[in-house]
Amino acid sequence: MAEHAPFLPGLSPVRGKPVHVTFDGGRLTSDAGVLVLAEIERRLEIAERLARCLTDPRAPERVCHTLAEMIRFRVLLIAAGYPDANDCDPLRIDPAFKMAVGRLPESGRDLCSQPTMCRLENLPGTVALKRMMAAMVELFCDSFEEVPRRIVLDIDDTEDRVHGQQQLSLFHAYYDSYCFLPIHIYEAVTGKPVAVILRPGKTPDGAEVALVLRHVIGAIRRRWPRVDILVRGDSHYGRPEAMAWCERNRVAYIFGLAGNQVLLRRVAGLAEAVALERVASGTAKVRRYAEFAYAARTWHAERRVIARIEASERGADSRFIVTNLPGTPRWLYEEVYCARGQAENLIKAHKLHLASDRTSCSKATANQFRLVLHTAAYWLLHTLRCSAPKRSFWRDAQFDTLRLAFIKVAGRVTELATRIKLALPCSYAYRQSFTLLAARTARPP
Repeated sequence: MAEHAPFLPGLSPVRGKPVHVTFDGGRLTSDAGVLVLAEIERRLEIAERLARCLTDPRAPERVCHTLAEMIRFRVLLIAAGYPDANDCDPLRIDPAFKMAVGRLPESGRDLCSQPTMCRLENLPGTVALKRMMAAMVELFCDSFEEVPRRIVLDIDDTEDRVHGQQQLSLFHAYYDSYCFLPIHIYEAVTGKPVAVILRPGKTPDGAEVALVLRHVIGAIRRRWPRVDILVRGDSHYGRPEAMAWCERNRVAYIFGLAGNQVLLRRVAGLAEAVALERVASGTAKVRRYAEFAYAARTWHAERRVIARIEASERGADSRFIVTNLPGTPRWLYEEVYCARGQAENLIKAHKLHLASDRTSCSKATANQFRLVLHTAAYWLLHTLRCSAPKRSFWRDAQFDTLRLAFIKVAGRVTELATRIKLALPCSYAYRQSFTLLAARTARPP
């Protein structure tokens, strides 16, 4: 230990002994767990999939960082809690990230800097981004060991506030802000991401919803022609164009339906009966269901509408859904439609735990590429979580909990002549779980 190394002042003594903190510990990392994520990334081949969608304009003889290496570095940074390209500068010499990208921790070349990463983010054009979106759908299909009999797609959007004058930014009255309103699509049973699409800050119309469904479901059906698909969404997505497309293409749907005077009149008698029943029974809440055929003026045919009428101390409340599924009204509303609330948690993991709202580029194409990178980071943490035993606490843990427990691990890296040694703390609290996950990610669980 160098005696001349400056120490960190201001710490209280412990049992009369002064505490000297110095920055001379050697080649240490605070993100040793990123090596486990790197194994997952290599197994999924995310960086290679995305790099194949790009055309590298650089002279091959002058390339120091390949496209796949830069994408891998950026995705690992996001998964480890470093969502900004600025984080590339201080972490390009980190031994764990260098090893994760495939370089030696001491003798290997440093990773790419922030300006290089920004050039990468601005490289993809519209065609390349379409290829990347298709590659992410391919990744979704490849993640299943067997072709599923049925999948459930939850579609929803979320506010993404803008940072200045950016392409596609619009003022949204409901959120009272200038924002994007990207569409998120997840498979509900597994929680796997299917597509995240940047779009203007306005509610999608019927043609746009139908276009998104046509591209996403079309890509899935090309891989799985016979799979049954159910699409769930709120009233933003219950558009006649979207429902008509689903009906023509053997896709089941269940959408929220905004109430109007016609619908309210259809259930007025039942709403009054429910209110009287609550008063007579003295219960806090009474809920009843009804169904009927209904066609709005813009619909080409009648469709099945289910009404949920509820009376409580706050008054009567009526909600409606439209579907082409068979089943009882109660089951369809409570078990099928309301289950789409889980999509909010999936969006939260993408937006909050992975900071996917850092879409601060001026170009829409660069921001869409960022969403693709954040979705790739989602895949890494989701796969890590699924590697835990089914009854384990970690199987239901949030991404930030997984990051703190398994990624933010201190380690001392030593590069020797014939091997690389990574020494982890003896007091590491999750040693057994970390060892199990590392073993499972090295091979399919």
